[in-house]
Amino acid sequence: MKIPVLKPLLIAGLSLTMLGCGSSSPVLVSTPIENIDEIPLKVTPLTETQLHSWGASDLMTDTIPGMSVRKAYAEIIKNNTGKTVIVAVIDSGVDITHEDLDGVIWKNPGEIHNNGKDDDNNGFIDDVHGWNFLGDAVKENMEYTRIYKKLKPKFEGKPASSISTADRDDYALYQRAKAEYDKEYNEAIQNKNQYTQIKQQLVIAHAAVSSKLGKEDYTKEELAAMPADTDQMKQYKGMLMQIQNNVNENIPEALKELDEAITYFSERLDSHFNLQLDGRAVVGDDPYDITDTKYGNNNVTGPTKDKKDIKHGTHVAGIIAAERTNNKGIEGVANNVKIMVLRAVPDGDEYDKDIALSIRYAVDNGASVINTSFGKYFSTNPEWVIDAIKYADKNDVLIVNAAGNEGIDMDNINIYPNDQFPDTPTEIVDNFLTVGAVTYNYGSGLVAGFSNYGKKTVDVFAPGTKIWSSTPNNTYEYLQGTSMAAPAVTGVAAIIRSYYPKLSAAQVKEIIMNSGLPSSATVQVGEIKSNKKFSELSTSGKMVNLYNALILADKVSKQ
Repeated sequence: MKIPVLKPLLIAGLSLTMLGCGSSSPVLVSTPIENIDEIPLKVTPLTETQLHSWGASDLMTDTIPGMSVRKAYAEIIKNNTGKTVIVAVIDSGVDITHEDLDGVIWKNPGEIHNNGKDDDNNGFIDDVHGWNFLGDAVKENMEYTRIYKKLKPKFEGKPASSISTADRDDYALYQRAKAEYDKEYNEAIQNKNQYTQIKQQLVIAHAAVSSKLGKEDYTKEELAAMPADTDQMKQYKGMLMQIQNNVNENIPEALKELDEAITYFSERLDSHFNLQLDGRAVVGDDPYDITDTKYGNNNVTGPTKDKKDIKHGTHVAGIIAAERTNNKGIEGVANNVKIMVLRAVPDGDEYDKDIALSIRYAVDNGASVINTSFGKYFSTNPEWVIDAIKYADKNDVLIVNAAGNEGIDMDNINIYPNDQFPDTPTEIVDNFLTVGAVTYNYGSGLVAGFSNYGKKTVDVFAPGTKIWSSTPNNTYEYLQGTSMAAPAVTGVAAIIRSYYPKLSAAQVKEIIMNSGLPSSATVQVGEIKSNKKFSELSTSGKMVNLYNALILADKVSKQ
């Protein structure tokens, strides 16, 4: 089988001089990537080493659709160092003491550590590494739960005919929120019960087979060879063989995954859908008053000692900027970045006020790029976030945003935050870049099944499946989602802004979009795996490529 032709933007013979570097760099004569259709698909599974860094791979040399990060460092960046770029990570928090991140955490130059004063007069006391807009809050409702809970006393049980003209919009919102709440709540209960029942059956079957074989960690072949002399044992064997063949060869690992699923849905019921939960109470502010800004604290790692709730933000920060030269863990995409930590995303849906104020904080305190790996489908005050996005645009700050993980066409549904919506498809600003996720399988499985897409509303795609990165307490894990694809692109944007500081945020966005690798492949998208042309899934129709982006950035900087 042949890979469809790629037509990258590389131009033969283009000389490249790194601008904004601390020292001059050698001239590079680029080699165009061509005849990709002659390269066979990778049919062997990736090794563990390849998986750990597949997002840095090069399609030409590795037959893995990464961003050509290693190639860019080897042939273009080399030992050059550009201008230090501040990247704001608006997320759940970051483990700033992590062995692979402690050297790349932003330190506010105008703030004296823990002296109880607002030394730089920016309105935040002791904001040495950023700000925690959640205070001690961790668990939260979903936005539709909060809306349903707020409007329920006013509208519950009332027919539409009894609603006044003035209340019709709120009533319609109440009905939408209630419908979403009921659907998600019931699905969580059903999933929890289903996984619990499966686990109960699996534990019994596994115990019986383990006793017969004399071991718990038996292979597929050992199970197949085991004689089953009773109907009950035949049933146990059939169930375990089905799991080994379709889910996971290792039954203890399958049991662990079931426990994780049960815990996930149990916690959703306890927090996301809990109508009695007031997660905001410990913060002490009014989340629906944008002028109430004196809240939160400087503890950007959050209040929990085990740091489990900041796994997401720590993983995102590592993808962007984990130290590349310390011989530990992983190598982040960008080599000269300081991570500004803004804790604003709880376990549940974020508040619009926190996101708006986080964006403004990032802009006011020197960030050049902001990563927003979060999103929701209901928003009570989207205008606050839109105003903040416009503020970032006005101040030349690029925002890199995750598309979302429901496998849907974003052109047909509102997702927040965003700079365009189905009823207003024209982009509001030029500094907002939305990223979908690809896998390491080039061909029909290129796009991650969970990734949202949209010809109008998604700009580019980047690696987002099984991404190895930093997690709290000096650990590393695989996570996946468009939440992982966005920081990969944030890293690319940071490198461009580091070596070409005169390029605007809008120019950086266009360079990333225009320099990517296009594909003529037909791919499967969404849970139903419908077939679509990759070129129709985003505005650019491309996968982000750092090597190409640097070449185009050099060309644009000289115009």
